Amino acid sequence: MIQPVAVIGAGPFGLSTAAHLRARGIAVRVFGEPMVSWRDHMPEGMLLKSTPVASNIDAPQRGHTLADYCDAAGIARLVTDEDIIPVETFIAYGEWFQQQLVPKLERVKVVSVDRRQGGGFELKLDSGEQFAARAVVVATGLSGLAHLPPELAAAAADGPTPTGPVSHSSQHHDLTRFSGKELLVIGAGQSALETAALAAEAGAQVRVISRGQGKVAFGAPPWDQPKLRPESPFGRAWSLWALSYYPHPYRFLPARTRHYLVRRVLGPLGAWWLRDRFQSKVQVREVVAVVGAAAPDGSPVLTVRTHTGHTEELTADHVIAATGYRVDIAAMDFLGHELRTELAVSRGTPRLGPGYVSSVPGLYFTGLPAAASYGPVMRFVCGTEFASPRLAKHLAAAHG
Repeated sequence: MIQPVAVIGAGPFGLSTAAHLRARGIAVRVFGEPMVSWRDHMPEGMLLKSTPVASNIDAPQRGHTLADYCDAAGIARLVTDEDIIPVETFIAYGEWFQQQLVPKLERVKVVSVDRRQGGGFELKLDSGEQFAARAVVVATGLSGLAHLPPELAAAAADGPTPTGPVSHSSQHHDLTRFSGKELLVIGAGQSALETAALAAEAGAQVRVISRGQGKVAFGAPPWDQPKLRPESPFGRAWSLWALSYYPHPYRFLPARTRHYLVRRVLGPLGAWWLRDRFQSKVQVREVVAVVGAAAPDGSPVLTVRTHTGHTEELTADHVIAATGYRVDIAAMDFLGHELRTELAVSRGTPRLGPGYVSSVPGLYFTGLPAAASYGPVMRFVCGTEFASPRLAKHLAAAHG
């Protein structure tokens, strides 16, 4: 019996990879709830920052773009840079893509992955089943990677929780719970600014705490993009064009450069369409840094360093840390301990070779964990266009 390839994760990268593997005739088992991070960890009413062209899940054949889904569902087509995508529409698109191209999705959790003697991997599911796979693709998206800065830890002794003094932005689907409350949102990226606007529209009093030397800023609308630069899914710029369509040499850059670019390219910036909603309802406090936090009576108190060199205390009913995600192999505890110790890593992220393979033959990573090797495009859905066919081709050649 031919051992299948196991794909762990059923978000855009997992579904796209599985579709490409199936198109090559490779036996594949795919595990997870479809689009679960988008459905459970994004706020209700959210709109995607990415344009329609940057929101297509790559497929091995025509007919499975966001516009194709809109036609199939009988809704207005989303195709131009000025079209804004509701998160509910994108989730429905992902589920339609799964039904069309990955119909045998298994909605169970992978509990453990270990090396097998003689080659391949042994997987255990939460259903109790154990089986052998010849290769494994990790496409678990943002799951388990929410980052809480250490300076907030004292106010979140048991970790961030929606009902405690401090939470992470990924823990909120319904922001109406903050109606009538004072809310501090830490961050200056799209997640922070849109969370703040949605909470304010739900009746909260919201202040955004922007750290560092930068200011809260918003991107230029499509009609104000420079005309004499090449187009990319993220805007018109030579650097964005190169990072989007030619990530091949990225993994050969010095580690320090690679990690810096992943953090800074397309860094903290609000969508052009959010500016008016945000500025009319949300206050902004720019500080050098948050230096500490406490919750002496159950309510958070932030200590910040101001641009005048002083420290100041800020109080509220709740703090939301919209502080992004941090890839850390140690957090992927479904990978067996021995397997994790064998992996070559760089600052907690797997070091990947050609075709997205890790230093452990047969173990592949795609999506956000691949960004440190293949660049910022891997943080976005459009990264499936580069990653999925190349991963599938490499895996077919090595394990076909």
